[in-house]
Amino acid sequence: MKIMKGIIVALICLTLTSVSAQQTIEGVTLPATVTVEGETLNLNGGGLREKLWFNLYVGGLYLKTASSDAQAIIAKDESMSIHLEITSKMISSENLTEAIVEGFDKSTNGNTEVIKEEIKTFLASFKEEIVVGNKFDISYKAGMGVLVKKNGKLLTTIDGFGFKKALFGIWLGEKPADKKLKAGMLNAK
Repeated sequence: MKIMKGIIVALICLTLTSVSAQQTIEGVTLPATVTVEGETLNLNGGGLREKLWFNLYVGGLYLKTASSDAQAIIAKDESMSIHLEITSKMISSENLTEAIVEGFDKSTNGNTEVIKEEIKTFLASFKEEIVVGNKFDISYKAGMGVLVKKNGKLLTTIDGFGFKKALFGIWLGEKPADKKLKAGMLNAK
């Protein structure tokens, strides 16, 4: 009986370690952990955003505790982060903004009116030129709101838990930006 318990504990440890290990996708390395306002989050999973056979960016989801339940993640009022690294020169400020607007529309089933000011503030984070290698960290800190960083520089902070849910729904919702990317972020390949 003790041997069986030891084996189970060892398997659980191996599973948790593999979930939080760094991951390399299309030459982009997602670190095993990130820190959001002093809180360490672990890599839950990552994947590649593709459109019409073009690799656009690599995305990674960071959580306090590993999860493959997208709806539970969206609904949680706890710190989490999405890291995006641009891998294609096809991404521009204009087309990323367009994709984000479409993502909010899908995430909220067209009900963006209540968060329109937050969306406007969020979109302003993508006005500057976007080039291959740019890194965006879109983090949520409970009690603080959404923090948007580009290449490590804080661009804006946006209050609102409803906004956070709609934002994370872009990648994890019922109609995600990319189904394979969502599966990768949920470590459910």
